[in-house]
Amino acid sequence: MIIETLTSPVILFFILGFFAACIRSDLTIPEPFAKAMSIYLMAAIGLKGGVEVASTGFSTELLSAAMAGITLGFSLPILAFFLLRSFGKLDAIDSGAVAAHYGSVSVVTFVTAIELLAGQGMRPDGFMVGVMALMETPAIITGLLLARAYAKKTESFSNPNGNSGGGSNLLHEVLTNGSVILLLGAFAIGMVAGEVRFEPIKPLFAIGFNGVLCLFLLDMGLIAARRLLQTKKITIRLAALAVMLPLINGSIGTLIGTLVGLDPGSAAILGVLSASASYIAVPAAMRLALPQADPGIYLSMSLGITFPFNIIFGISIFAALANVLAPILG
Repeated sequence: MIIETLTSPVILFFILGFFAACIRSDLTIPEPFAKAMSIYLMAAIGLKGGVEVASTGFSTELLSAAMAGITLGFSLPILAFFLLRSFGKLDAIDSGAVAAHYGSVSVVTFVTAIELLAGQGMRPDGFMVGVMALMETPAIITGLLLARAYAKKTESFSNPNGNSGGGSNLLHEVLTNGSVILLLGAFAIGMVAGEVRFEPIKPLFAIGFNGVLCLFLLDMGLIAARRLLQTKKITIRLAALAVMLPLINGSIGTLIGTLVGLDPGSAAILGVLSASASYIAVPAAMRLALPQADPGIYLSMSLGITFPFNIIFGISIFAALANVLAPILG
C-alpha cells in the first residue's frame, strides 16, 4: 500500500513541491489561490460527509467514534508532553505548546487520507468528518493545562497585553476557527440537503476534488520544505519525536477505533487523526495563550516533519494496522 500511495498523483504532487523547495526553486502558489483551494477542499469534504450521514442515519458507531475522538484529543497530549520534557529536553512552555499540536488534527492530512483510503477500497464513514472537528479543541485545553501546571514561573503565561493567557480571546479563537466553522457548516448543509439535493452541485464538489487536492498538496510540499530549511531550532531528539509521536498516537487511535467497533477504513482514519499534528488552528491558539512558546519549534515539527511523514508513510501504516487488527479484535 505504501508503494501505491507513493505512486498516487496526490502524493507525487506533494513530493514535487517538497523537492522544488529543497533545490531552492522559485516555484510558488499565489496565496489567494491557495486559500481558495483550502476553502473548496473543506467545503467539499464537509458536504460529502454530511450527505453520507443523511443517507445512513445516526448510529451507535457514530456516538462511539465521537466519544473515542474526544477522549483521544484530551489524552494524547499528555504522553507527548512528558516525552518532550524528558527525551526532547524542552521546557514546560514549549512542551505544552508542542503537545497541543500533537493531540489536535490536520485537516489536510485527513482529506488526503480519505481519498487514498477510498482508492484502496477502505472508504471511511461520512461521520468521521464530525469526529475530526470534535478532536481539534480538546488538545489545546490539555496542552495549556500541562504548561501551566509544570511551568516554574506563572509570569511565563503573561501575554503582550499584560493579562494571564487571554482566556476569552483564546476561547473565541478556538470556537470561531475558520476551518472548524466551514467543515461543520458544510457537514450540516450536507445532512439537511441529502443525496437528492446534493446531486446538482455534485460535479463541482466531487469530480474536481482530486485535481484541486493535487495542486493544494503541491503548495503544502513547498511550505513544509521551506519551513524545515529555515529553522535552526530542531535537534535530532525533536526530529525523532516528530516521527515517533505520530507512530505512537496513530497506533493508539487505530487500536481504539477497532475496539469501539469501527470498520477498518474508519479505524484507520481515527488513527490518522490521532497521528496528525495541527499547524493551523493550534498555532493560532498558542500565539494567544502561550506567546512565549517558540513557533520555530512547534511549526517545524508539525509542518516540516510530521506532516510529510504522515502523508507519505503514516496513512498507509495505519491502514495496514487497521486491516490486521480488524479480524483479531473485530
